[in-house]
Amino acid sequence: MIAGWERALVLAPHTDDGEFGCGGTMARLVEQGADVRYVAFSIATKSLPEGFPPDTLAREVREATTELGIPEASLTVHDFDVRSFPVHRQEILELLIELWEEWKPDVVFQPSLHDVHQDHQVIAAEGLRAFKRTTILGYEIPWNNFDFTYQAYISLERSHVERKVAALAKYASQQHRRYADPEYVWNVARIHGVNVNREYAECFQVYRIVA
Repeated sequence: MIAGWERALVLAPHTDDGEFGCGGTMARLVEQGADVRYVAFSIATKSLPEGFPPDTLAREVREATTELGIPEASLTVHDFDVRSFPVHRQEILELLIELWEEWKPDVVFQPSLHDVHQDHQVIAAEGLRAFKRTTILGYEIPWNNFDFTYQAYISLERSHVERKVAALAKYASQQHRRYADPEYVWNVARIHGVNVNREYAECFQVYRIVA
């Protein structure tokens, strides 16, 4: 078990953020027997390409997290409008505090405070407030991070990256985005792995370690 983490919580501002940021780590944790919960805060209906029904991303995130080994009962999907999170900051904080009081995760994976997307910034800031009594790691979203400190690396096997890529492939509605290219996902994992003399890895900013 990574660092003794038995209960891991992943906060995704929008569906697929969690998979990009820590999909390989989720696969490794599930493989090791951890209870992994995934909470998405928006299904981004206003950002869907033409021709996709409004509930597309709600379905795709279920398929993606299932691919990672996360049961549907451990998935929560909210429907805040994309780019509106600053207006709903208090409501989001209350949802996060409820999660802490109900479950008390051993580790929380969330966006970096240096992520420039306004929705990601809200989840990052309120996540720190709600989960300040446990370990908090900020995951990397390279195209949104103008600054990112590479402080923690979680090594991955090839099978973990394969599951990450397979999970992201479930997002048919997002395949037009350049960063959805599987080769890009593999290359990022390779680069982080090489940096710490491993085959593959994901990297994180450390906000709090509680052991």
